[in-house]
Formats: sequence, C-alpha cells, structure tokens
Amino acid sequence: MTRSGPKGVYAAPALEKAFEIIELLADHPDGALVSEMAASLGRSVGELFRIVIVMERLGYLRKSVHTDRYTVSYKLLETAYRATPAQNLVRAALPQMQGLAAAAGQSCHLVVASRDHGLVVACEQQPGTRGFSLRVGARIDIITSCSGQVLLAYSAPHRREQILEAVDAEQDAPVDRTRLAERIAAIRAVGHDSRQSPITHGVTDISFPVFGFDGRVMAALTIPFLELIDGSQKVGLDAARDLLRATTGAISDTLGYPGAPSEP
Repeated sequence: MTRSGPKGVYAAPALEKAFEIIELLADHPDGALVSEMAASLGRSVGELFRIVIVMERLGYLRKSVHTDRYTVSYKLLETAYRATPAQNLVRAALPQMQGLAAAAGQSCHLVVASRDHGLVVACEQQPGTRGFSLRVGARIDIITSCSGQVLLAYSAPHRREQILEAVDAEQDAPVDRTRLAERIAAIRAVGHDSRQSPITHGVTDISFPVFGFDGRVMAALTIPFLELIDGSQKVGLDAARDLLRATTGAISDTLGYPGAPSEP
C-alpha cells in the first residue's frame, strides 16, 4: 500500500481494481472474459489477470468451464450478510415474509438503504403460478420508488441528507428536496406508501417500514401487488395492505422494536 495525495489519503491500486471488477461484473450477469473486463475498465489484461486469478482462488469470482467467463460468486453475498446487520434482519424477516406471501398470494421483497440507492436483500415469491417479483441484489431508485421513499421518510435527518448528497453526486440535477419533503410528510401521516408502479402496468406497490431495537428504520418491506384481469388474486388490495402492516409489525417486534417510531 502506498500513500498519495493529502495526509491520510492512501492508494491501494490492486484493491481498487478488485472492486472495479466486482462492480463491472454486477452489471454483466452472463459474466465477462478478462480481456472484456480490461477493455471496459480501460486497463490492460496484464493489470487485471493476476487480480482475477487471486479473486477466483479466494472464491469471490467463478470461472465458467465452458466459456472462460467470470462471474461474481455467492461468497460475496454470504460475506456481506455476515458482516452487516442484513444477516439478523433477513433471518428475522424471512419466516414472516413466507407467511405473508402465502396469505396474500403476492410476492414481497425487503429493501435496505445502500449509499445512493435501495438494495433488495430478501424476497419471497408468491406460491401460485402467476406473480411479479424482484430478485435479491436488485438496485432500487431510492428517490422515486415506493420502498425508497418509505426508507427516506423514516430515516433520521442526518442519514437522509447523507443519502440525498450521495444521489446528488451521481446525477446531473440535484434532488428536488421540496417535492420530496411533501412525499415524506404524506407517508408519515399514514405510516406507509402505496401507489401505482411507475414501471409495470397492473402493479400497485405497497410499502411499510421495518424498525430495529433502537427505534430506527432498518428496511422497507414491499408488496408489488399484481391485480389480475379476471380478479382471481387471493385477496384484494386493502387486505394485502393490512397483511403487510401486520407483517412489518411482527418483524420489528422480533428485532426488538420497543414501540412507536422515534421522530427522525
């Protein structure tokens, strides 16, 4: 490791390249050859080859025996779960999510805030043959999504501002804080968010906050309620909302949540 720039700023080129590789492969589910990684990252094959081999040996990358393409392995996800509060959160949430999916006949997913976006850390498929769901690891727009706005609504002011600053740094125009404040006030007034999906026809997103033992919001649990044309869904929208409210309450209780949410 070498030090460069202002005091306290260090450079670790190999480590930086390793994370660049992981972030690149996160957007390539079919994997990539070392030569393709090098071209995408603007680096030489020689710069990346040894790093890729070491990451494969340590179990963080997996090489296809058929195509020689590398993908990120599940070891990275397992390590992240062990190293962050997500492990306890998912352990507490999954049994309740399974019950919710069975009772409502709808899929559900659990979202946490991760820097400038929301991240799906658990999902439960509805038990029937027809449904709509997100996969674990999916990134959620934290400013415009139902889950994201619930997280922002119940985050402490300093935490909310950290997220907004991170989002500002990644986009051309700053977040419209006035409009967002209006949405946050509306969400807090009713305790949840519910609206038509901005992406998928026939889907209404419903999201409630999950709180931890310290009274802080830990996640948002969301049902992308799929309304079938023939009306054959197991329960209606209002009933699904009630089931979701009860489920988030049960998860929060398991996590040691003491009662009414603390004011952010």
